[in-house]
Amino acid sequence: MASEKRKKSNVRLFLLLALLAAALLFFVLQWMNRDGAVVTEIIKTPAISDETVVPIQQPEEVIDFQKLGSDSKANTTNEERKAELGVGKGIDIIAKPEESIKIGDTTVPMQDIIDKIRIKQGDIIVKSVDATNTEKDEDSSLRARAYGIYVVQPSDNIWNIHFRFLQDYFKLKGVALSPSADEPDEKGKSSGVGKVLKFSENMVHIYNIKEKKLDVNIHLILPLSKIVVYNMDQVFSLLDEIDTTKVDRIQFDGEALWIQAD
Repeated sequence: MASEKRKKSNVRLFLLLALLAAALLFFVLQWMNRDGAVVTEIIKTPAISDETVVPIQQPEEVIDFQKLGSDSKANTTNEERKAELGVGKGIDIIAKPEESIKIGDTTVPMQDIIDKIRIKQGDIIVKSVDATNTEKDEDSSLRARAYGIYVVQPSDNIWNIHFRFLQDYFKLKGVALSPSADEPDEKGKSSGVGKVLKFSENMVHIYNIKEKKLDVNIHLILPLSKIVVYNMDQVFSLLDEIDTTKVDRIQFDGEALWIQAD
């Protein structure tokens, strides 16, 4: 009798162990299937969408000449730049390479103008594939990156345009140039200021807004269709070498300026 009870107890124990093993196997299989489902979801090829993804582009920074006389943010920024560089009415716009300028109905990227100037000067233009690295090692100050733009007006000539710019520069140095400072003396000899003005013709470029090209004849300038372009860093670097207290002794040979010895 005791033997039968023991056998029944063993059978129950065996059945219980079997049920536990089956339950354990069931949970293991469920867990494995869950991992497989997650992996399948991760590596599944994304569905092709009919919609075209357009990359977000930064808005182009355009300096509109017509709006500079108004109470606008662009006008305030432009006046702040002019004040920082110490220029007055001889310059209309201070623009950076990454900006564009708009004269009338025509908009031109400054970089296009700069590239044409560099080509004319014989420079090799190399553009970085990674725009974020462009000019990273260069001076980022306003003077180093600024280009002065003067929009030619009716009755302007290249001489008067340069003279107004030079008056601003000398004023920055504490020297006031009289309106006749550029005129020759009684003997017809060119003044020191006149020689600087003649030399300054080599420091600027005339750009035709309508045709979007540099003009070869700097003396033929048409109102509101041409601009005078100054590389502010180059111009200031050259003018800084002039002793403004000895301007009357300036000499010019057609290529270089120098101060005549005492």
